[in-house]
Parts: sequence; structure tokens; C-alpha cells
Amino acid sequence: MLRINDVAPDFTAETTQGTIHFHDWIGNNWAVLFSHPKDFTPVCTTELGAVAQLEPQFAQRGTKVIGLSVDKVDDHTRWAKDIEDVSGAKVNYPIIGDPELKIAKLYGMLAAEEGNSSEGRTPAHNAPVRTVYVIGPDKKIKLMIQYPMSTGRNFDEIIRALDACQLSAKHPVSTPANWKQGEDVILSGAVSNEQAEKQFPGFKTVKPYLRTVPQPK
Repeated sequence: MLRINDVAPDFTAETTQGTIHFHDWIGNNWAVLFSHPKDFTPVCTTELGAVAQLEPQFAQRGTKVIGLSVDKVDDHTRWAKDIEDVSGAKVNYPIIGDPELKIAKLYGMLAAEEGNSSEGRTPAHNAPVRTVYVIGPDKKIKLMIQYPMSTGRNFDEIIRALDACQLSAKHPVSTPANWKQGEDVILSGAVSNEQAEKQFPGFKTVKPYLRTVPQPK
């Protein structure tokens, strides 16, 4: 089972934008890999459309987005037309074809005994394939979220969580519950009060273990 801070498994795959080598494709960027159980399904159609609408916001954060479904690339290409019709946004990011279920198994979405073909599989068979991975430039997994079949993902929340991950990667801070861009953050316990006075003058001590500062620029 994959865990946060594990290296995201590398793979080579066909996508709607040609062959990619995953780690090479990420390069020095952040990446969001989000997977789907089946093409031409209602919840997933709305989700891929939402990402198409939000792709510029991901790009502003130096983040690439890529989808995965266990169907073939040709199916993805046909599905993209429906996604654009529903959302009004063109799918400009790649979608991975995984008809042999190799990547779904590599990432622990499906068990080894689940066969080796997407043919004849229903969304119910692929229910575990509903995961979001946020991956850093170091190719390590920074965040994972799994959703049930019936619950559409909130990609605004994924962007919020991405912002928090990127902030903590740059500064010795954490983010409190429900944090949003521009709000105060929490100083890391690894930062002493003496260091904090130099680096974050005027920090606020709420409790000895809870010190807050304005969000670093």
C-alpha cells in the first residue's frame, strides 16, 4: 500500500497526448494524478470537466494534471467530446489509458486477482479506482484522497490542499483547519522561539505548542 512520502511509482503509458514516462512527464513540477473507474460515467464526466475548467489555476501553481481511467485511449478521446459538451471546457490535459489495469494495480487501486483487461468490467468492478494523488517535484506522494463512487470530488478543496502542501514545502509552517490562502499559519514545532523571533518577528503564541504567524510570502 502506498503512503504519504513514498515515491510515486513510475510507469510508461499511452495517453490522449501520446506516450509518457510518468516521472519524466512531471519533471520539476508538482502533479495531480486523479483516477476514474470508467469512461462515459456521469460523476466522472462532471469531474473531468471541472478539472478542465480549473487547469489554468493548477498551471499557476506549477502543477500538471493528468487523469487515468482503465479504458482505452480511443475511448478517452471520444469521451472528451462529451466532457466538453457538459462542462463547456476543453480537456487539454492528458488522460492515461490503462486497459490492462497495470497502473491501477501499481498504485494499489485494484487487487492482483482482478484480471488484466478492462473489457467487460463495470464501474462497480472498478470502484476502488477513485483516488487523487498530489505528487511533488521530488516524485514523492504528498497527499492522497479516496472517494466513493457516488461522491463527486471537490477540486477547489484539492487546490486548497495543494496550496497548503506547497507552502509547507517552502517554509517551516503548517496550516490550520479550514485554512485558505492569505490566512495565518502555524509555526513548525522544529522552530524554536528564538529562531521564530528572527524569522517571524511578532509571532503569536496561542498555546506553548500553538504559535501562529501571517502566511509567508
